[in-house]
Amino acid sequence: MNEYIAVFVKALMNTISWTWKSIIFEVPWYTNFFWGLIVISLVVWGLEIAFPWRKNQSVFRKDFWLDGFYMFFNFFLFVIMISGFYKILEKFFSDIGISASSFTLIDFSTWPSWAQLVIFFIILDFVQWFTHTLLHKYEFLWNFHKVHHSVKEMGFAAHLRYHWMENILYKPLKTFGVMILGGFEPEQAYIVHFIAITIGHFNHSNIKITWGPLKYILNNPVMHLYHHAYDLPKGTYGVNFGISLSVWDYIFRTNYIPEDSGTIELGFHGDDKFPKDFIHQNMEGFKSSKKQ
Repeated sequence: MNEYIAVFVKALMNTISWTWKSIIFEVPWYTNFFWGLIVISLVVWGLEIAFPWRKNQSVFRKDFWLDGFYMFFNFFLFVIMISGFYKILEKFFSDIGISASSFTLIDFSTWPSWAQLVIFFIILDFVQWFTHTLLHKYEFLWNFHKVHHSVKEMGFAAHLRYHWMENILYKPLKTFGVMILGGFEPEQAYIVHFIAITIGHFNHSNIKITWGPLKYILNNPVMHLYHHAYDLPKGTYGVNFGISLSVWDYIFRTNYIPEDSGTIELGFHGDDKFPKDFIHQNMEGFKSSKKQ
């Protein structure tokens, strides 16, 4: 037991230390997710201001500051709090003889770095797409995912407005997916993470981008806005589940873009009764309720 406590404390302190070093620029710039997130956010926000899709939407849109808090809470504060538990699980599996290589079906570690990154990106994105569909399909998962869909005006920071339980749901599945189909995380994985943050910010931004013919591969703000539509196509539990890539929606026929005015109502049926503050929104998912 003492070993596990030591692992927990060490992981917690290491994460705090790394976060602080990121803030004071004592980590390599290309791995600095703290300032990287800020720079990406300012760039996308600046583009929203310069080229607004919904021109009547305020620069400081509804829940702008709430979403900003969610962004830093989910990306840093919660990661600090949960880091020790992940290391405990890692040690537990190691103690019983289970490692990343135990599940590997194909070894990509000998592939060129660029190929590893492409495979890593595709695997993670598909796992997230699949997990995202589950969040909409099953009531007990939807109750947590409602937080993300409580956004009523779309902007870049809405990207990271989500219930902290989603971290618990996504992380193990992403890890397992990489273990099975790769069993690795390339040293250059920070490139994938920065690309994912940028695409996610754009997808939630007040900018009209479709990427032209690349819309069948890359997700975009027009497509993702309909994922947040108040009224969904009859008989569906959601559309446009893509995270970075739209290709999964076209393959599995969950794509839906009837028009591109950007003026549709966002949210979900019953969101007028949904809490408006961070604390109560994060308590709401644990209550028993029917999917709206």
